[in-house]
This record gives sequence, C-alpha cells and structure tokens, in this order.
Amino acid sequence: MEAAIFSTADRFRAITLLADSPDSARVARRMATDILRDWGLKLPAEDVELCVSELVGNAVHHAVPDAGLAEPGGARRVAIAFRAWPKWLFVEVGDEDSTPPTLPVGEFLDPELSGELPEALLANSGRGLAIVQGLADAVWWAPREFGGKSVFCRFDVAERAYA
Repeated sequence: MEAAIFSTADRFRAITLLADSPDSARVARRMATDILRDWGLKLPAEDVELCVSELVGNAVHHAVPDAGLAEPGGARRVAIAFRAWPKWLFVEVGDEDSTPPTLPVGEFLDPELSGELPEALLANSGRGLAIVQGLADAVWWAPREFGGKSVFCRFDVAERAYA
C-alpha cells in the first residue's frame, strides 16, 4: 500500500491561546486529538496529548513575557502549532518569555542515595519536560525572532500512518 501524497500546507494547524484561561490546556489537548484523527496519524493519542499538555502547562505556569511583548497586567499568549511531514509530527509551543527551559539531562533517580537523601529520588521541578522527553522522539527549544521562545517535540510516524 502506498502512502498518500499531500502538501505540507495541508498538514499545518496553529492556534493562539490566552495563558490565563482555565481552558488552555484542555483546548490544546483536544486540538492534538482532532489533528491525529483528521490527518490519519497513527500515533498514541495519549502520548501526544500529554506532551502538548505539559508544554502548555509550562508556558502557563512559568513564562513571564519579555519587556515589550505584553502590556503590564495584559493577557499572556501561548502559541501552539502542529506540522506533519511524511515521517514526522512536530508540535511547537511558543510563549513570550525568552528564558531557556531547563531540559533535564541524565537520570532523576539515584537508588544509592535513596536511604540517606529521599529527595534525590525525584527532582522538585522539571518532571514535565522529562515526561515529554520520555514520550516524544526528540525535544528541543529555540528563541523566537521577535522575543520569547518555542519548545518543540517530534514524533516519528510510520510511512503508512497517513489515511
């Protein structure tokens, strides 16, 4: 069976949400689910939804807009974009804070320290990005052209994953 040929323009969807809206993460998860269905991508929906939710949650809870990107006390924005190519699904979550995210490296768990230092078993922060790194095939970030940053994750898709 041959994979369907499509224009990458047909496989792009984006939305900008207000960070302070209580529905932001729910809307982002629903968008991820709808995209997987609409584009016929055979990826674990729960994994993609969780990654999107964690990235949006980080933007909502940690992002402080760079000077000039938001009025003091004004609405903070989170931009979400999905792009699909024949072999990959890219998820981008952008915010207005240019501070680099702390991507975890190494292992959080150290069994040798568990008896003396129980706090060594699990870090106090950074678990969301660790989850994303565990579920996605790649995770990275980049500064945005006019301020802020984007955090990306990539899911590898089998060639026959398109309807």
